[in-house]
Amino acid sequence: MGLTKNLSSDGNTFTIHIDGKFDFNLVQEFRAAYQDIGNNKPKVVVDLRNTEYMDSSALGMLLNMQKNLGDKVSSISISNCRPQIKKILQISRFDKKFDID
Repeated sequence: MGLTKNLSSDGNTFTIHIDGKFDFNLVQEFRAAYQDIGNNKPKVVVDLRNTEYMDSSALGMLLNMQKNLGDKVSSISISNCRPQIKKILQISRFDKKFDID
């Protein structure tokens, strides 16, 4: 359970991987993960391939990230969602705010 982050070697893609539960316990760690993203305007990918659970606080964290990063990034996408996670995102209309695959 937890979070890992990495920046691609070319600096164009910044990926945050969420393992296990994406909930309030990750608030500080999630915020810290994207705090020093730099000035390269990378594409941000939130990779949920190992995420088993997501609650409303996770949705709030995604919105806060979008608000805080604003034009510091080229885009924000949510990738590799399990079916139940994708359903939560669609019901919450996050497919209108983020690229989801």
